[in-house]
Amino acid sequence: MKVLILGAAGQVSRMLTELLLNESDTKITLYARHANSRLKAASERVKIIDGDFHDKSKLVEAMSGVDVVYLNDMRDAQATQSIVSAMDEAGVKRLIGATVLGIYDEVIGAFGRWNDAMVGSSAPLYKSAAKVVEDSELDYTLLRLTWLYDQEGNEEYELTVKGEPFIGAQVTRQAVARLIMDLLADNTKYICESLGVSEPDTDFDKPSFY
Repeated sequence: MKVLILGAAGQVSRMLTELLLNESDTKITLYARHANSRLKAASERVKIIDGDFHDKSKLVEAMSGVDVVYLNDMRDAQATQSIVSAMDEAGVKRLIGATVLGIYDEVIGAFGRWNDAMVGSSAPLYKSAAKVVEDSELDYTLLRLTWLYDQEGNEEYELTVKGEPFIGAQVTRQAVARLIMDLLADNTKYICESLGVSEPDTDFDKPSFY
C-alpha cells in the first residue's frame, strides 16, 4: 500500500507515520508546507514533498500511485476542493479526512454549549470543507474529532455516525492515529460516512483538561 499524508507535520500525522513505519510495509509520502525543514525521512519508504494544498499540479504529482490519502486538516473549503480535484485527476478514490465535532449541530447538552462558546465561530469553515468532500465522488471517511490530548498507551476510541448525537468530550491523538490504522487495514469499512470520534466514558460537560 502507498499512503499520502497531507498536513504531515501535524501531531496526529506524525503519530500515524510512526505507526505505519513500525507496523506495516506501507510506502508513505509526507506532504506539508516547508516540509523539508519540518520533517525527516526516517526510512527509505518515506518520501517528502514540500507543497501547499492549493497547488493542484503538485498534489496530482504527489498522488501518483497512491492508494489512500489522509488529510489532517479540513478547515479551508477552497483547499479541500483543490485536493478533491487533484484526487479525481490522479484517479485516487480513497480519502480519510480529519475534521471537528459540531459541523452538523450534533453536539448537545452542556458540552455542546461549551463547545459552541469555544469554537462556534470557526464551525462554518469546517462545515463548508466537509461538504466539499461529501458532495464528491470519492470513497471518503470523515473523522469528526472531539477535543484532543496526548496520553501514551491510550488508544481507546468510540464512534458515532452522522445523524446520531455526538458522545464524548475528549480523545487522545494516539487513539485517532490507531483509528486511521484500523481504517487502512480494512478499506471496505465506513465508506462515504462521517464518524464522530471520542474516548469511551468521557461524556463530560467539557474536557477533563479544561
